[in-house]
Amino acid sequence: MLVAVVAVGAWPVLTGEAAGQERRYTVAFANLTEEPGVAIEGTGFTGREVRESLVLAARRYPIDLVFYDNQRSDARALANAEDAIARKVQLYILYHRDPATNAAIVQKLKAAGIPALAINHPAAGAPLYTIDNLAAGRIAGEALSQFAAQHWRSQNVLAFVIGPTGATADGIPDRVKGVTEGLKSFAPTVRVAMLDTQGNPAQVAPLLGKALQAHPSAKLLIAATDDATALAAKSALEWAGRLQDGAIVSHGVDRAIHGGMNDKKEIDPNNRGSIVIGSVAFYLDRVGDNVLPLALRMLRGEAVPPVTTAPHRLITASNVFIEYPPYDMN
Repeated sequence: MLVAVVAVGAWPVLTGEAAGQERRYTVAFANLTEEPGVAIEGTGFTGREVRESLVLAARRYPIDLVFYDNQRSDARALANAEDAIARKVQLYILYHRDPATNAAIVQKLKAAGIPALAINHPAAGAPLYTIDNLAAGRIAGEALSQFAAQHWRSQNVLAFVIGPTGATADGIPDRVKGVTEGLKSFAPTVRVAMLDTQGNPAQVAPLLGKALQAHPSAKLLIAATDDATALAAKSALEWAGRLQDGAIVSHGVDRAIHGGMNDKKEIDPNNRGSIVIGSVAFYLDRVGDNVLPLALRMLRGEAVPPVTTAPHRLITASNVFIEYPPYDMN
């Protein structure tokens, strides 16, 4: 009960300098979760990183932010919206998964004259900013098939998608479908097998170990659903003495894969021997850079698209310092 009471209260954050004489706006952000260590959207990112991205981005805009934690709870999400209405915020950014709850929240806000903007999960009647798992998967699949065409043209090549491939949430089905489509677009005859970890990274080694034993002379294209799984797959190949037979592409580009200033970096110009070709960026740590411009347009009465898709790019050793330069890793 104490946690619920604390969650209803918001933490006002004053951010940014007003642009000229433009009025300032109070914007609420109801986050999916603030629980430490809880990964979101089938990646290694957390809700706290999403919140921090809004704090940083808001410094450039005439926006004062009020934060809520939805705690992945329908009841809490509704209570947070009611509190924001009582505070008379001028726009509500909603990050919650349940469609029915989201629709009810938008209706409450509409009745109070407050526009809403949804993140990653639709809310009927509100514009949506969202990642595109299908597009991200295709990028990963195409990168793997192109690698095989360049380096393993005459080899026996197999493809595996590893991670919680049987999951129905977090966009994983679309991610897996995109990978398969991407692989088939360049290598239509390649066999694609699923290695379902059921979300347990400890299952990567035994699952991949069986595949390695069953195919002792094959080259393996491995699409990992997230960065932690990619690193576990690399370790399994290394333990089996099969690094030269594997190529890995991942999804997310969280700190586990590009590292910080003092971390070991898997994707790095100096790590030329890595079999991790790259990872498809989701930019969940930069949501604020893309969401707050949309919010400001809505506050000014301008039209915004019903759906705005996050950018997705393959991050490799050749461009990681462009997308995540060293000062950004500190």
